Amino acid sequence: MAKGVAALIDTLDLEQLEHNLFRGRSPNTTWQRVYGGQVIGQALVAACRTVEGRLAHSLHGYFMRPGDSKAPIIYEVDRLRDGKSFSTRFVRGIQHGQNIFALTASFHNAEGGVDHFMPMPIVPMPEDLPSEAQFTERFIASVPQAVRDYWSHERAIEMRPVDQLAPQPFVRDDMTSCIWIKTTGAMPNDPILHQCALAYASDMTLLDTAMVPHNRSIFEPSIQAASLDHALWFHRPFRMDEWLLYVQDSPSACGARGFTRGLIYTRDGTLVASATQEGLIREIG
Repeated sequence: MAKGVAALIDTLDLEQLEHNLFRGRSPNTTWQRVYGGQVIGQALVAACRTVEGRLAHSLHGYFMRPGDSKAPIIYEVDRLRDGKSFSTRFVRGIQHGQNIFALTASFHNAEGGVDHFMPMPIVPMPEDLPSEAQFTERFIASVPQAVRDYWSHERAIEMRPVDQLAPQPFVRDDMTSCIWIKTTGAMPNDPILHQCALAYASDMTLLDTAMVPHNRSIFEPSIQAASLDHALWFHRPFRMDEWLLYVQDSPSACGARGFTRGLIYTRDGTLVASATQEGLIREIG
């Protein structure tokens, strides 16, 4: 197993302290705050540990305080309901005696029914794009030191942004951003683990999309950016160790908040998940 993937699985493997009580830890990192996707993924793991025979179909989370990357996070699960078809869980992420994150997740029995989805946009395949290493070499000088440090280590998620790397000509909507993502190595055949890994990865680039219409970046020194809430819906089966296209847009930004959406497709064009997020985007310079 690739080192980065093993580290991700270890991060998502919570320690059970008591009935409905779990402890998660952050990997060694130079980031002062806990990465938001880590908290989403770990909270979903905690919820999944209390449900049998059903997969998550949706989650909704709110970030209340920045997480301390040097301290463990306690996840407390409230089993709100177990019905004939659905189960609902509420999870609190706690550090230093304070709530830092709250998540509601719903789980559903497998059922048949009507089936449709919006088609995937036509974009270059990941093999037709430069590798992440080539992308990093091109852009590493323009990002903050913490991001450079992150890129300098072996990671769990590989990203190939279509917009920056696509060979010309490539026609794109100026309000949309597309990026291919997958884990850097194979993962076990556990659909719950793949869902939690996608929850982890879904926060990586979504807020950035709110700056696309302005041709700016949330990494600018004059911008204070942070995720406020995050929602994710799982539609169909997928694997995180196979390429997924994350199609993102931002319908609105105002009042120091940016609203973003994402559709996640397999390479054959099947829509497997959808995400939304609102984040703080504040001018401080």
